[in-house]
Amino acid sequence: MNLVFLTHPSFSNLLSLPRFARMLADGMSSRGHTVEILSPTARFVNLHSHPTVRKWLGYIDQYIVFPKQLKEKLKKYPPDTLFVFIDQALGPWVPIVANRPHVIHCHDFMALRSALGEIAENPLTWTGQQYQALIRRGFSKGKHFISVSNTTKDDLHRLLFTKPETSDVVYNGFHNPFYALDPVEARKRFGERINLNVAQGYLLHIGRNWYKNRAGVLEIYDAWRSKYQKKLPLLMVGDPTKDLVVRQQQSPFKDDIQWLRGLDDESVRLAYAGATVFIFPSLGEGFGWPIAEAMASGCPVITTGEAPMTEVAGNAGFLIPRMPFDKSKVRDWASNAADVVNKVTSMSGLDRSAIVNAGIENAKRFDTKRALDRIEEIYLRILANDVTIG
Repeated sequence: MNLVFLTHPSFSNLLSLPRFARMLADGMSSRGHTVEILSPTARFVNLHSHPTVRKWLGYIDQYIVFPKQLKEKLKKYPPDTLFVFIDQALGPWVPIVANRPHVIHCHDFMALRSALGEIAENPLTWTGQQYQALIRRGFSKGKHFISVSNTTKDDLHRLLFTKPETSDVVYNGFHNPFYALDPVEARKRFGERINLNVAQGYLLHIGRNWYKNRAGVLEIYDAWRSKYQKKLPLLMVGDPTKDLVVRQQQSPFKDDIQWLRGLDDESVRLAYAGATVFIFPSLGEGFGWPIAEAMASGCPVITTGEAPMTEVAGNAGFLIPRMPFDKSKVRDWASNAADVVNKVTSMSGLDRSAIVNAGIENAKRFDTKRALDRIEEIYLRILANDVTIG
């Protein structure tokens, strides 16, 4: 099978999608398939250093220069080539190969739903709305789709202008290995790496996107500390926004809130394995990677009781309601969530062991080989049908 993976340019500064692309490319290559990765080259984007100007120059590289290059390249690929879009956000390129065998991987529609006014917490500007409309028109020209969750698939079908020829769900496989470690040893090693004493445990959150609801994590932490007089630090992995730094400074427990930046993969593994509880009150997801990663690492998880968080957490997570948009209701929400935090942090050894084991078992569903096997099967089916029809 000849596979051409179309992915985001390196100057997009994305984290998870390049890893997803590499997992697919390496996995398919190891199975004997011919693999090529195509993405826009940084040309215009390097002409200016200002972030806003670079963004618009990057659009020239992605949506004017690269499409012309792709059209030229199409001539060299044999008819039995499958073009694989790593992300539906690459929709503007889809019409170029719409009449060739292709498939589009779909992760989440948070930005598009925001553009349509479906998510009050993230209103987009007029230009943002137009950009998402461009993406939607593009991927709607696609025929074959693979979604990372049933929630993403449902959103896809609702947002497409026409019914797709095929639409499958394949849960993500881990991009990196995650496994349970002795918490005492993990805390010792992790503490040495970040130069903090975390021997007694800590509350953990990992994420940087707005929908991860880091402000909600801070609300829950303040409520738990105030209500139960417990003292464990809160470790927030990821660069904070200015608003979050201000919010931290307003906390009576600000000295126990730590922002951790630039952790390598091993440090992230240790962070999960040593955490007392992982708090993930997300406003929405396409899949919810951190839930699976924490569970695989032997860490109890508190997350939002809505799909797809419930889809990933299964019966092994502790669920809380979605944080209300109405600011007057946030304090009560945080107080109720603090009760769940206290329940988890106060569990006996046997109860904690049971929930840890349940999480590890649940996370086995997200096996990389299983995901790649299923994706390979879908790729072969699409290619066989489209080449035969063509």
